[in-house]
Amino acid sequence: MLCRRCHRQVPRGALFCSTCGSAIAGVGSALELVLADGTRLALADPISVGRAPDNSVQLDERTVSRHHARFIPDDGAAFVEDAGSSHGTFVDGKKVEGRRRLQDGMSIQIGDVEVRVERRRGESEAGKTIILRPGASLVVPAIGSSTLDTGARPVGMRPRVRSGWALKRLDAAEGVDRWVLKDLHGGTFMRMGAQEAELFELLDGTRALPELISETERRFGPIGAGRLARMLADLGEKGLLAGVQGRQEAPRTLTRRERLFQPKDYTFSGMGPWLERLYSRGGFVLFTQPALAALGFVTLAGLFSFGYLVLGRYGTPFVVANKIGFGGLVFLIGRFVVVAFHETAHGLTAASFGRKVSRAGIKRVFIFPFAFVDVSDAWFEPRRRRIAISAAGPASDFIVAGVFAIVSALLSAGTVRDIFFQLALAAYVGGFFNLNPFLDRDGYQIIVDWLKQPGLRQRSKAYVARRLAGKAVPGEEPKVVRLYGVAVLIWSFIAVGFVVLMTTRYYNRLTALAPAKVVWGVFGAFYLLMFVPVILVVARPLAQRWRSKSGEAGDGGA
Repeated sequence: MLCRRCHRQVPRGALFCSTCGSAIAGVGSALELVLADGTRLALADPISVGRAPDNSVQLDERTVSRHHARFIPDDGAAFVEDAGSSHGTFVDGKKVEGRRRLQDGMSIQIGDVEVRVERRRGESEAGKTIILRPGASLVVPAIGSSTLDTGARPVGMRPRVRSGWALKRLDAAEGVDRWVLKDLHGGTFMRMGAQEAELFELLDGTRALPELISETERRFGPIGAGRLARMLADLGEKGLLAGVQGRQEAPRTLTRRERLFQPKDYTFSGMGPWLERLYSRGGFVLFTQPALAALGFVTLAGLFSFGYLVLGRYGTPFVVANKIGFGGLVFLIGRFVVVAFHETAHGLTAASFGRKVSRAGIKRVFIFPFAFVDVSDAWFEPRRRRIAISAAGPASDFIVAGVFAIVSALLSAGTVRDIFFQLALAAYVGGFFNLNPFLDRDGYQIIVDWLKQPGLRQRSKAYVARRLAGKAVPGEEPKVVRLYGVAVLIWSFIAVGFVVLMTTRYYNRLTALAPAKVVWGVFGAFYLLMFVPVILVVARPLAQRWRSKSGEAGDGGA
């Protein structure tokens, strides 16, 4: 469901949009006007602000006009307009001309007085993201308004969190560790519970270490000092304490192989704002119920169409107009097209939840280029939304593949049909590759969030490897780790079956058009993409098991 004003996604049953604060069910605005002293006024009725005593809010400040600004609720939203003041009214630094619709988190300058617009949230709800840009320190009191302290004392006996972070409270469904802290310098994230968040709040540089210890013991009892020590250690290790350098690994010389596979990023500036504009200017339509239903139909119809093409041999992989070279080129072009849609889908889905893409570009690993968009701010969203953002990329692969497959199936035999078949094949290969649970791709991220098991791949990989190798498993892994291992094996056989099917169906056709060495070179690249993860996880422990049994048999024969 989309908010009818800002077009961002709203959870089913919600009364207000969590992005802009507009009412969903027409029950009035959920926004409040927060004055400098912390007073909160619901924007349910018109509010006038000025120096004259007949205003709803009287501000005794010479830079404020007698009748300066008006706040007006209208049809579930709230607006601000200047009342003809001499100094003007500004929203987030921009002068108000006519009416300006208000959203959660906006700052309004009335003369030299700053007020804010916020939506009051319950304790079980997600809070708004508190962002402190580098260069200032934010004091976040338990009650009242937040203030900026630009002259905070250095660390030492008065620990202080450095600037350059963002903090958000997720909704209660996320569990105990529902606070997310992001380091804006390094881009790393840290999950905290409510008590750790309280401790974080205390580290504003105004309290000496003995005072902090006393306060934490007063709040949390005898364990308070230990919690404080762990919090300081964690923040210091991540470089989030002012005056404390985070832990850095000693530089070492990379081997030739490590340098070869070291990822290199090439970022494009302006991609984030471009995705935001794309969403606002029509991209949001893709997230409406009719559009989602249509995209689902295209996906299913495309799968049936591609199966019809493969079983009937109405297309040949990497062949267009009876030429493998031309077909391979079309396949590669198709991959670039699909990747562009894939990454755009990630960015648009993040935008639909009110999140922005901070970076985008090309990542090169070995000789292989990969496009990427940085949607790490998805960690500020609930688990279901994170899954949706991760799933958007593979979903777009199958949607695009479906379009190409349907067009190919509808066309008569010829070069154009061959081209669309290659494009569909390229999209399906990308979809299966990105859903591969062996790799650190979208499929793995979806499973980790769904099962709530960080580090699942490493744990499950070790478990499956030991089981396949016939070795004892130390301790008992959770059931979810074992199930993931089984799911990985099933997915591996599906991938292998897909490749074998494509090989057996088209080998004779391909060898009739090109030398067998060329055909096997093409298939070899295909196998490499699909089989390497399987070989690394499955074949290696099975080989160890076979060698172990062979050794035992040899010893017995001796």
